[in-house]
Amino acid sequence: MLPATFKLCAGISYRHLRNMTGLRRTAAVALSHELEKLALVGPGPSRWINQVRRRSSLLSSRLDEKPYNEIEMSYIKQGEEALKKSMNILEEQDGWKVEIVAANGDKVLSKVLPDIGKVFKLEAVVEKPLDNVYGELVDNMEKMGEWNPNVKEIKILQKIGKDTVITHEKAAETPGNIVGPRDFVSVRCSKRRGSTCILAGMSTRYNGMPEQKGYVRAENGPTCMVLHPVLEDPSKTKLTWLLSIDLKGWLPKSIINQVLSQTQVDFAKHLRNRVTMPAASLSLC
Repeated sequence: MLPATFKLCAGISYRHLRNMTGLRRTAAVALSHELEKLALVGPGPSRWINQVRRRSSLLSSRLDEKPYNEIEMSYIKQGEEALKKSMNILEEQDGWKVEIVAANGDKVLSKVLPDIGKVFKLEAVVEKPLDNVYGELVDNMEKMGEWNPNVKEIKILQKIGKDTVITHEKAAETPGNIVGPRDFVSVRCSKRRGSTCILAGMSTRYNGMPEQKGYVRAENGPTCMVLHPVLEDPSKTKLTWLLSIDLKGWLPKSIINQVLSQTQVDFAKHLRNRVTMPAASLSLC
């Protein structure tokens, strides 16, 4: 009986069975009963029985977790799709054209892609460890308006699991109001693969955030930021930012290209300033 019980428990490891609460409950109960029988038989491998029993108890405690509904799963899939598409773009090294090279070595490149249009790529090094940069971009996401003058506000509308969020972003007006007020509703996905962190996103629809008066609802994505320690100096972080935006409205492409490429250079500068601020100064923000 015990081998059959383990097969039942193993079944819940398959992705298409994970949300079948009835199957998980049956597996946990069956395993618990079998372990009780073995414990009553007498002397035996009690150590591993106790270990498995503890794991069975942990499984039982998670049975009441709310599974994702259909809408939440669609957002998770959108985030994963944004990550996959943006990484495919970054992995293709050919065809990039230099737009800006800053005095400190920051570089913005661009290329035109079928069905997407022009995309921009920032390559920069931030003089802080990866965890500091990741924390500012993910954990403190809603504070970005405090240090990035190109962002007026970022608000998390919904969290789905530990990797996916729905956000509403308001862009600040550009100098001279060249580009009027824009806002975005995005699904964002964060993943960590070894020493590399990937933050991906794309525009989405969210019933709780219709178009706002006074703002043009722009679209972005696929877009992502890739962070990893600099090989020669792990105390520094290499940042690669893929940017793909449709600002909507009647704007000349030359102005759009100038604004977006400069936005990336400015972002790297403001991010450096933020992560190098003394802790006391940050607490006052």
